[in-house]
Amino acid sequence: MNRNDAIKQFHEGGERLAELIGEGQPVELPAPDTDVPMVSRSVRLPVETYERVRAAAEARGIGVTTLMRQWIEAGLADLDDSATVSLADVRRAIAALAHPTAA
Repeated sequence: MNRNDAIKQFHEGGERLAELIGEGQPVELPAPDTDVPMVSRSVRLPVETYERVRAAAEARGIGVTTLMRQWIEAGLADLDDSATVSLADVRRAIAALAHPTAA
């Protein structure tokens, strides 16, 4: 049965719904990336911003949501002076001190 037929039968209701559920194949759900309980929130972003975030996450080999969570946590840490700084930022700062540009 294709998806559209299944949806149609689902909306029609009746006893067929239990049969459809019984015919389904088990699905392997992805393991959560944390043991900490999470809250889901929706964030509206311009398409261009989302694409930049997606590309940044892909380059790091992590999911978009994980990267956004890391950025939010880093921003909150900055508010209470317990800032998390990326190693790349530290290296750039050290390199800038070692090779100052003329102002």
